Order: sequence, then C-alpha cells, then structure tokens
Amino acid sequence: MSIPNKYLNDLMERVIARDPGQSEFHQAVREVLTSLSPVVDAHPEYITEGVMDCLVEPERVIKFRVPWEDDQGNVHVNRGFRVQFNSAIGPYKGGLRFHPSVTESVIKFLGFEQIFKNSLTGLPIGGGKGGSDFDPKGKSDGEIMRFCQSFMSELSKYIGPDTDVPAGDIGVGAREIGYLFGQYKRLRNEFTGTLTGKGLSYGGSLARTEATGYGLCYFTDCMLKDAGKSFKGATVVISGSGNVATYACQKATEFGAKVVALSDSNGYIYDKNGIDLDLVKEIKQVRRDRIRTYVDVHPEAEYHEGCKDIWTIPCDIALPCATQNELNGEAAKALIANGCYAVAEGANMPCTPDAVDALKEAGVLFGPAKAANAGGVAVSALEMSQNSMRFFWSFDEVDEHLKRIMTDLYHNAAKAAAEYGMAGDLVAGANIAGFLKVANSMLAYGLV
Repeated sequence: MSIPNKYLNDLMERVIARDPGQSEFHQAVREVLTSLSPVVDAHPEYITEGVMDCLVEPERVIKFRVPWEDDQGNVHVNRGFRVQFNSAIGPYKGGLRFHPSVTESVIKFLGFEQIFKNSLTGLPIGGGKGGSDFDPKGKSDGEIMRFCQSFMSELSKYIGPDTDVPAGDIGVGAREIGYLFGQYKRLRNEFTGTLTGKGLSYGGSLARTEATGYGLCYFTDCMLKDAGKSFKGATVVISGSGNVATYACQKATEFGAKVVALSDSNGYIYDKNGIDLDLVKEIKQVRRDRIRTYVDVHPEAEYHEGCKDIWTIPCDIALPCATQNELNGEAAKALIANGCYAVAEGANMPCTPDAVDALKEAGVLFGPAKAANAGGVAVSALEMSQNSMRFFWSFDEVDEHLKRIMTDLYHNAAKAAAEYGMAGDLVAGANIAGFLKVANSMLAYGLV
C-alpha cells in the first residue's frame, strides 16, 4: 500500500531498505506516515528541514548481552535492548519487556509508537522502549533477580531521571522492577525516579497498576459518548488477563457494562453471566495460574484452548489487551458480523492493518493504541513528578489526573482529525496530534 505523499512514500521505502526484516517496525512507521500525508502537504518545512527523516531514525539503539546463572549453576546469555527514539519534548520514557518474542524490530516499533503516545499525554516525556528475549515464566525468584541485576548492570550506563526513565511492560511487573531498581540504586549510589512502576514503599505511585486499563475505558467512554453510545448495558469482550485487561474489566463494569470474556496465552474463558473479576485476580495475581482454572469454580462458564476465537463471541465493545497483531482481518469481520460497534486497543498495536481497515470501513468506532492505552505512561509520568517533588498523591488525586489526561487526549485527537479533513478517524487524529508537538520542538532546535 503506497503512501499518498511521494516523499513520505519514498521515505518508507528507505526505512524498509535500511532495516530489512523488521516487519513490526515497518508496520508502525507506515501507519504514522500515511496519516501525516496531509500535514506535510500543508507544511512542507517538516520535509525540507529534515524532521521526517530524523523522526524515523532512533537517536540511539543500545544492544547488549545479558549473562545470568540459573539455580543449578548453569550460565545463560540473553539479549538486552534499549531504543532511545526521540527526546525532543523530554527524557526518553517507555517500558521494558521481557518475553521470548522481543527483537530489535519489536522494540523499535514500540519505541516509535511511544513517541506519539507520550506526546499525546501532554506531559514532557520523549519516546523509548527496551527489554530482552528472556522469559520470566517458570523461573524462580532467584533466577529472575540474577537476570535483572545483570540486565541493569549494563542498562544503568544509559539511563537516569533526566535522560531515560524505563518502566514495566509484558513480563516486567512489580517483582522485576524491584530487582532492577535495587541494582540501579546500588550501582549509582543515588535514590532517584529513574524507574517507574516502583513499589509504594519506595517511590511508586498509587493507581499505576490500574492506569492503562482505567485509561483505556476513560478514552473509550469519550469515544462512545461522542457517538451517542455508552458502556451502560453493553456486552464487552476483553483479551488478556494481565493488569491492562483486569482493570479495563473492572472499570468497564463500573461504567455499567457486562464483560463476558478474558484470555491468556493458552486460551480464553467465556462467562455469559459476566466475569468474576475477584476470581480472575486470585488466579493471575495470587496463584499465578492459567485462566482455564476459572471453570473449576464456575463450571457454567466455558474454557476454549487457543485465543483467536475470542473475537467470535457476540459483543458490543471489544478491547484487545493482550499483545500486538492479535486481532486480524478475519477476527474483525467476525466482530462486525456480530454487531460490535466499538473497538479500542489496550495492548500495543493489537489490530493488524487489515483489521483496522475493515473496522473503519464498517463504521466501527476505533480507538488506536497510541491514544487509548496511554494511561499507563501518563501515570508513570505522574510518578516521575511525585518523585521529583518528594511527594505522594492519593489514589483519587492520581485517578483524577488520569481521567483529565485521557479526556483531553481524546478531544485533541478528534480535533486534529477534523482539522485535516479526516473527522472521526482517531488513528489519523492521534498520529497528527502526537506528531505536531514533537515536530515543532524538533524544528525549534534546528538540525536535529
């Protein structure tokens, strides 16, 4: 699929030629450049001053080995990554992902998306991302601690409270952040807000765990209201069962919806009576067990091996919150056929391009990840603020900030889409609104 603006289309071809095989990164860049065609048509200075060429090239890519020892004394070596993509509006900010699927392409795609997501929050944070192909599943606490200490021994050379502030992501929760922060503190002999998602006893923020899921629902609620619809009385299907899915389920239920499905990497549960969220929290957060055990307590519910058929469940609203490219064109058509009228992305780029095209063509309301799931990084930035002030806000104060940020974010994206002749297209609106703040900052600096 070609990009309407010839320069941007040629730029896309150069990105592909320069980074062959990085399909996830290519997908993210193409989506953004396609949205920006009318912007550079109206403002050619973004091309002539080099902003577009600089935008698609990371400021820095750090790749390193991570040796660690298992409980039997065997040495293993994983790869570590940190992509510091753009710092035009603030220090690099973005999570660390520990998962076997992590590659340089995946980290670059996530870092590129993070530029615009962070810009959309209205907070002064740039875009970055990192992680490793290490798999924490099945590892002991001691093995995870030794891996995290080895990983941070190298990463600590490149991060700091005013340079780069990592957070958690898939495979990096409170336990991993604790080990990472502890090693950073030992190595640097300083107590700063260099990582976010920290425990409440050592500088973390209330509402951080809930932030992405809550923020997703605040954004979706605005999108629904603008279309004369509501969560109230709606049937909702959510993929995933981590923090994003769990707290999206909680907030959607508070808004009056009935959530009927959740999943993990093995399969999904369908409970026509509505998900028992307390049980899901016990299974995933306390027992660290598989979602299939839900039916041991609720035999009237159904468990299905495999995840792709979760989108065949009839629903009004779908919230994909598991992983990238989990909802494809075939799944989108199933949602459309079953009368789904809204999809909002809780994970990073969970809908494939053909799925997005199908949903938009069918008139389904669509909230893209870089806008809809920005709540997590927004509260991470609020944690940075609290750390800088040596202060601590209440849960309600943080939640109120989060709701305001997500509401403003929605309206800014909707306004940008309308201004450039694409009213209602929140994919384009989010890309444009996020881009303009970053691009204008890059222009102000001169050659970047």
